[in-house]
Amino acid sequence: MAGDDEDRKLSERILRSERDSRYLRKDSDQRKVMEEVFDRSTLISIEELTRRGHLEALNGVVNAGKEARVYYGIAPGGAPVAVKIYMMVSADFKKRLVYVAGDRRFGKLPSNSREAIDLWVRKEFKNLQLARSANVRVPRPISFYRNILLMEYIGEPPRPAPTFAETEVDQSDCDWTFATVARLYGSAGLVHADLSEYNIFKNGGERVLFDMGSAVLTSHPRAVDFLRRDLQNMVRFFSKRGLTPGDTDAWLGKMVK
Repeated sequence: MAGDDEDRKLSERILRSERDSRYLRKDSDQRKVMEEVFDRSTLISIEELTRRGHLEALNGVVNAGKEARVYYGIAPGGAPVAVKIYMMVSADFKKRLVYVAGDRRFGKLPSNSREAIDLWVRKEFKNLQLARSANVRVPRPISFYRNILLMEYIGEPPRPAPTFAETEVDQSDCDWTFATVARLYGSAGLVHADLSEYNIFKNGGERVLFDMGSAVLTSHPRAVDFLRRDLQNMVRFFSKRGLTPGDTDAWLGKMVK
């Protein structure tokens, strides 16, 4: 087939580029991880983002999860970027469809993992755009293609900023969190839907909400349930840190009129 032949030729060019270290930098410590993540489809996606002028080099992993790994990348001109690569084989994606069903921005539900991942990346990109349009501090989305999302790098490369779970927090962090959840709901029309102390960066004096793939519109049939869970998670966390977060139901009542 012509399409298969074209993909094969493109893949060969990518592999030659990799050997020449034109855009993909490897070291021995990362070799195994790179091989696990970079199947042919992912290499093609990296090549496309490189061709578009959004990515010049890819360095080591800075965060690894069940579904995705985040790499420290370099954009043309030398600026750092976060490169989030969703792994092509992930059973957990079937569980994620609850965050897509009922979202009017997307059509029918994906029928396979490939489609599910592509949709998830597009959804996270759109959620970041929507949050930023409401002045909610999230990483600036740069570009996406298939299973790869490029975003603003938060932290001092190659180290990412610490999360709330990894650093000291105070009452101002607590107040910021609930104000941000309220702004996300009231101004952006979004619920994070997976909020915890593990997906808020504390970058010096700045806090940044991230991992927006699960976020749903407030019109989603389970939006209020997800919002309640987000609030419960943060009330629990700040209470354990000896702070005064308030009551989940009281916060819910303020946000959902």
